[in-house]
Amino acid sequence: MHKTILLVLAVVSLVAGCGSNKPQNEGDHSREENAEAKKLLQGVWIDEDEEDVFFRAKGDTIYYPDSTSEPTYFRIVHDTLYMEGANVVKYPIVKQAAHIFQFKNQGGDIIKLVKSSDPHDLDIFRQAKKSSINQNQLIKRDSVVEFGASRYHWYVQVNPTTYKVYNSSFNEDGVEVDNVFYDNIIHVSLFNGATQIFSRDFRKQDFKNNVPEAFLKQSVLSDINYKSTDASGMHFLADIEKPGSYSSYLVELIISYDGKMRLKIEE
Repeated sequence: MHKTILLVLAVVSLVAGCGSNKPQNEGDHSREENAEAKKLLQGVWIDEDEEDVFFRAKGDTIYYPDSTSEPTYFRIVHDTLYMEGANVVKYPIVKQAAHIFQFKNQGGDIIKLVKSSDPHDLDIFRQAKKSSINQNQLIKRDSVVEFGASRYHWYVQVNPTTYKVYNSSFNEDGVEVDNVFYDNIIHVSLFNGATQIFSRDFRKQDFKNNVPEAFLKQSVLSDINYKSTDASGMHFLADIEKPGSYSSYLVELIISYDGKMRLKIEE
């Protein structure tokens, strides 16, 4: 019995020893950056057909000439360009040389770029100022509504914030870019005469049970507007909008006359 145990241990040790000869970081090696290709990409690149400035590669970041597209981190692994913004997107490289860079966009079309030799093209990136795509202003509105024998005064204030929301979209060349937007916090108050019966600041996370998570992540709380009044209370519509598209969710916000609130998706 003792000899059998020793034999089993010896076999196990032999198998473990053989296994240890396998490279530990085989997967990591397959994703090593192509340092030479990354070096070749440094500089300002122009669309060969349109002759417009396409992007600038500096260090490990790609910058775009427009004021709304966010810079994005990039890597080149083997013959593939990886752009890592809100999403990781792969672009197969067709051809690369000192002054030529060609790759396939998301639709399979070949984007042909040539390196700029005009120093003035660099000024585009020096002068570009980031701009946010939202109202970026304080909005106040209020009104008095009569119901039964009572007069109610509602008040809404849209407060812009510095909370960034990143939204991915494709530019006209079929390359995915990230735009930055700034979310809002919206205050809603309701008074019965001089008595305040409801007061609250709303953020888009307050609607997480009414809006799909993936949509909510790339959306902003755009506005809350008064809708109507009936026996159940004051009705408002919260607009959760994906900027740059026609997609949005309208969530009905109902405030009862005793200050209670409930939410439901607008049909």
